[in-house]
Amino acid sequence: MVVEDDRAIRSLLQSSLSVEGFEVQTAVSLSEARALLQHKPPDLIVLDLGLPDGDGAQLVRELRKQHSTPVIVVSARHQEQQKIELLDAGADDYLSKPFSMAELLARMRVALRHRGTTLSAAVTVHELEDLRVDLLAHRVLRDGETLHLTPTEFKLLARLVRSAGRVVTHRQLLCDVWGAEFTDHTHYLRLYMAQLRAKIERNPSEPRHLLTETGIGYRLADS
Repeated sequence: MVVEDDRAIRSLLQSSLSVEGFEVQTAVSLSEARALLQHKPPDLIVLDLGLPDGDGAQLVRELRKQHSTPVIVVSARHQEQQKIELLDAGADDYLSKPFSMAELLARMRVALRHRGTTLSAAVTVHELEDLRVDLLAHRVLRDGETLHLTPTEFKLLARLVRSAGRVVTHRQLLCDVWGAEFTDHTHYLRLYMAQLRAKIERNPSEPRHLLTETGIGYRLADS
């Protein structure tokens, strides 16, 4: 869960963490975060302090009365005493803005590891022959030329990149790209896969990169 009222930062965190394979919930206020916590506690919370209906520190104190969910505070405040108080209140880490996604991800892995969950750094760059996909830079190149993908096409390709070399089922792709309510809409998948192949493959009728596993799903070739 990302609790952040700044739209640009919230959007950046959501898109960057989604690329890394996380399912991301967002909240813009303490009240919205509390409601989400009652519905389904997340595995980790990235928490801003300056929220429109109160200070994020309140949520840390409330959370620690019931949950051990890791909390990483991200804030523009730099006072040492405040950092100490938040860590003493139960925050797992404190990251000052501005920060890099690489550092946030590393701290997230540490916080989760302390709870017994080990994460490997996600694959974010895929290269094979004429194709290069850089998920963090949001760029797809063929023979060094930038390909322009729609947001849905890029999201579908990103999901395949994260499982490069392995089959991803139709149902899993539909759930991850469109949502759980779309798992029976296989025509969406056929349409967008055809569009992706038309942009990525030299010969879409004989794909080299986006391979069909008949009756199962699709696989992004890695060799």
